[in-house]
Amino acid sequence: MNILGISAFYHDSAAALICDGDICAAAQEERFTRKKHDASFPEHAIDYCLRQRGISIADVDYVAFYEKPLLKFDRLLETYLAYAPAGFSSFRQAIPTWVTEKLFLPRKIHKMLGKDYKGPLVYPEHHESHAASAFFPSPFSEAAVVTIDGVGEWATTTIGEGRENKIRLIEHQDFPHSLGLLYSAFTYYTGFRVNSGEYKLMGLAPYGEPKFADLIREKLVDIREDGSFRLNMKYFNYCQGLTMTNGRFHNLFGRPPRKPETALDEFHMDVAASIQRVTEEIVLKLAHHAHELTGHDNLCLAGGVALNCVANGRLLREGPFKNVWIQPAAGDAGGALGAAMMVWYQLLDNPRTPCQPDGQSGSYLGPEFGDDEIRKFLESRSAVFEHITDQDTLAERVADCLADQRVVGLHHGRMEFGPRALGSRSILGDPRSQEMQKVMNLKIKFRESFRPFAPSVLREHVSDYFEMQENEDSPYMLMVADVVDSRRTDCESELNSASGLNKLPVMRSEVPAITHVDFSARVQTVDEERHGLYHKIISKFHDKTGCPMVINTSFNVRGEPIVCAPEDSYNCFMATNMDVLVVGSFLLKKEDQPGAAEIPLEDYLAKFALD
Repeated sequence: MNILGISAFYHDSAAALICDGDICAAAQEERFTRKKHDASFPEHAIDYCLRQRGISIADVDYVAFYEKPLLKFDRLLETYLAYAPAGFSSFRQAIPTWVTEKLFLPRKIHKMLGKDYKGPLVYPEHHESHAASAFFPSPFSEAAVVTIDGVGEWATTTIGEGRENKIRLIEHQDFPHSLGLLYSAFTYYTGFRVNSGEYKLMGLAPYGEPKFADLIREKLVDIREDGSFRLNMKYFNYCQGLTMTNGRFHNLFGRPPRKPETALDEFHMDVAASIQRVTEEIVLKLAHHAHELTGHDNLCLAGGVALNCVANGRLLREGPFKNVWIQPAAGDAGGALGAAMMVWYQLLDNPRTPCQPDGQSGSYLGPEFGDDEIRKFLESRSAVFEHITDQDTLAERVADCLADQRVVGLHHGRMEFGPRALGSRSILGDPRSQEMQKVMNLKIKFRESFRPFAPSVLREHVSDYFEMQENEDSPYMLMVADVVDSRRTDCESELNSASGLNKLPVMRSEVPAITHVDFSARVQTVDEERHGLYHKIISKFHDKTGCPMVINTSFNVRGEPIVCAPEDSYNCFMATNMDVLVVGSFLLKKEDQPGAAEIPLEDYLAKFALD
């Protein structure tokens, strides 16, 4: 039986295909259209999922949409009425789209799927889809389930449980009281883009001090012991306006919102540190309440806030649960997967046997490309390449490049599902280099120099470098852990005397390029079974240098989605100052390519008019 899940029309459209209970394919629409956070109907993602299975839409038995649009419309209408007439401008922008399109989603979805689809459409609730995406692929037969995001239909946070092939939501918190929207309000206030800049806010936080945490607790959010909370809505504008915050909010902190691309100072860093601290506090309280409520030792997480890997790290170390599993595509894209799994288990009552280490297949669920297809493309661009069919030899060559301080783009195997690059569509570098963080940020990624990079470390060495258990599994880069004391440098006085971004040049550890200013790192563990060539590359690099890890950052530049096809990878390679590209079994060096040249940062920013 084939079940197609869809998320669309709001943020990060995606499709996922479940085949007799197994996850066959899943991908975000943005990877195919090259429009970041593409919210359109995921026709390209659907087409990929069907091709991966070798079927047509006529062979699909059920289609599941990840939320209930009429219930969402009910929330929008009630909100506009509650704030009338203040919300008229927002109402005027949103309602025409709803009246002409979203209220008639069944008809629109049937039209987009085509006349050959004869099956039913199923509509789980938004947070049911999140919960299903968290529990059903997890390795647990029983677990507490917590979902936290901006807002679905009405719910913004839920606590539930999964048992065998069923999930049950027990408690929920409703709009407008939302941890996701609270965090997004501060994302907006500090000058980053809502729904994509939250990572930047989290990365900025360690440069500051949580000086405003008490003010946030006192004026903006009333936090209860069970993790529930109420926002003081007189400081927020997202119910009735076109911005996240209002004049009262700005007066409270003594400044207007930072304009995008203007200078960051210690104030913005302290604001970031403060909301990050409050967010972690709420997540921990919610977890303790979920543990008390369900009595389970396992926890599953989903929703956009579950991508806050700093909070996740604290939850794993300080929380009440023995085991935590987080959906790698925790945001709305993962709702497509959850909706399909809701049909298979919850609706059709099929039996479930948890997979080990999980049922997500490393989240390598996207398309892959054969060598014949890659060669044909490279020859069409007159690219100069070597074809290295032996994986050990290819891994050796890549490891040599990394050891020589060269930056390598790696495109190999199936594309990852979710926002993290996990070694299939990644840019790699040497973590031992003091300059590599700045070089990769400014010359390759064309983004802010303060942004930290993540390490991909051989799992058997993870506890040698990070405060984690021996052989602890973290394949999805969703947890933050501190670098162990023995790997840190004696830099405490230097760090204490520096402030803000002046902390960045301080040599903090043996692997400075992946060590954030608070000695933390967002760790991905790599093992032979799941990671194939990527594991070989890191192993060869370890043999050559004694360092069992590499820098891993997503294969894209600022403002663009992660690469999907060979053409995307080649274009990114040629448009940046990347040194080496590996695509499939082909290796390309920048200096060998016709027309290759150094790309000045200012030229790139001007070309793409990025904010």
